[in-house]
Amino acid sequence: MDVNQINAYLERAREIIGDRSHAEIEYDNDVVAHLSNGRDIKRAIAAANQKHSKEALKPDAGHWADLTARYQYIAEHKAILKRLGIKE
Repeated sequence: MDVNQINAYLERAREIIGDRSHAEIEYDNDVVAHLSNGRDIKRAIAAANQKHSKEALKPDAGHWADLTARYQYIAEHKAILKRLGIKE
């Protein structure tokens, strides 16, 4: 993968994930960690909400599928960054 491809990927990932504060990144990382430990999205978010009350999500029933897709994307993105040796 050349530098232009990496930059294009990173730009697109920023568009998809959006701007996040440091606290929001920590919250997202916590959700991803819980998911990677086998929790489902509802339990992962509940656990992250306990640790990060200011960033706590309170999704209604219609948002769980979107949140699942978002956190799967973030997990994959983190794995790609790790392979490329790029810090978030």
